[in-house]
Amino acid sequence: MITTPITATLVRGALDLEHTDRGTLPHRLPARARRQIPDGQLAMAESQPSGVRLAFRTRATIVELDVIATKRVYTGAPPRPDGVYELLVDGRLAGQASAPDGDTLTIDMAAGTARSEPGPMRTLRFADLPGDDKTVEIWLPHDETTRLVALRTDATVHNAQSNGRRTWLHHGSSISHGSNAATPTGIWPALAAKLGGVDLVNLGFGGGALLDPFTARTMRDTPADLISVKIGINLVNSDAMRSRAFGPAVHGFLDTIREGHPATPLLVVSPLHCPIHERTPGPSFPDMAALAEGKLRFVATGDPAETAAGKLTLTTIRGELARIVQERADPNLGYLDGLELYGEEDNAELPLPDELHPDAATHRRIAERFARLAFGGSFTGVRGTPVPRSGDPRRTSPRSTPEAIV
Repeated sequence: MITTPITATLVRGALDLEHTDRGTLPHRLPARARRQIPDGQLAMAESQPSGVRLAFRTRATIVELDVIATKRVYTGAPPRPDGVYELLVDGRLAGQASAPDGDTLTIDMAAGTARSEPGPMRTLRFADLPGDDKTVEIWLPHDETTRLVALRTDATVHNAQSNGRRTWLHHGSSISHGSNAATPTGIWPALAAKLGGVDLVNLGFGGGALLDPFTARTMRDTPADLISVKIGINLVNSDAMRSRAFGPAVHGFLDTIREGHPATPLLVVSPLHCPIHERTPGPSFPDMAALAEGKLRFVATGDPAETAAGKLTLTTIRGELARIVQERADPNLGYLDGLELYGEEDNAELPLPDELHPDAATHRRIAERFARLAFGGSFTGVRGTPVPRSGDPRRTSPRSTPEAIV
């Protein structure tokens, strides 16, 4: 078996590799941004390698990957499934594996505490692969921090050649991160990227889509051919911002991206339908009664009357985002109403299991709709004058009308 060093030439979808005495840790934010992270939630989320994969060419029939996985344990909640590693050969799934244990991060959501314990390294083995020259990708678990210790094969590894695809840089919340998806290639951005024929760099961070300036600067400095930002749910469910600050913060976030990408197609995506926050502001918290029964569910704790004082709801945010995009008059900036990806009718058919996050089937539906709307033309989004959805006088956000987008 041949051991190949794990370097940046083998890793796609990560913006930094941290080399430690226990392996290489892929990061989705660079070190300068990580130094400005204000909380453990975002630090954890950016270290989870959503959309990150190893890619190389080889004639190997056996591939082994030594990893140290971080297992999250939520006090009072059911055990989490093990993260899934998926091996693809020339774009087709050829194997799956999981690490049964590793480091442990125990989180008590009620107390707001967390503690870590080190654990063992495990070897993932993929065998009986075709012996011809091929491109191999190993997609890392989207929601399980993973240290890469060693890569071994029974034939030489070469750098994967450029596939000529455009790079799609996306930022969003836990839904973009992949919460409740079953596999790393099953998160909606990965599915949409495959359908759209683009290479994904996923900056979807669970709980971390808060218009942070360091995230905007990261996007400014990251090469990309297509860019999208999905804004809203975390601002509501964290109760992090009021309407007075929201508009200028969105403008500032987009301005920063434009400093590095003055004419790159840029799409603003508003929130998906989420019943608990459509007209009820945050914050949202775990339902303690459900936790006592071993179930994870979230509830909105804000008062709808507080919207008059500037508290944000999803309905408010959709209207503001549409207005901002229209007022910026940027020919390469588009708007996509999140209700086109997952709306009230979809929720009736495929409800959010924990009131916030979609399941695996819904990730696929979102991906298919995004690919059709956003990758069908020029990726400048849904253009033209937004109008209310017919038959819904309560709606204050516009209905997106698809036009050529890539």
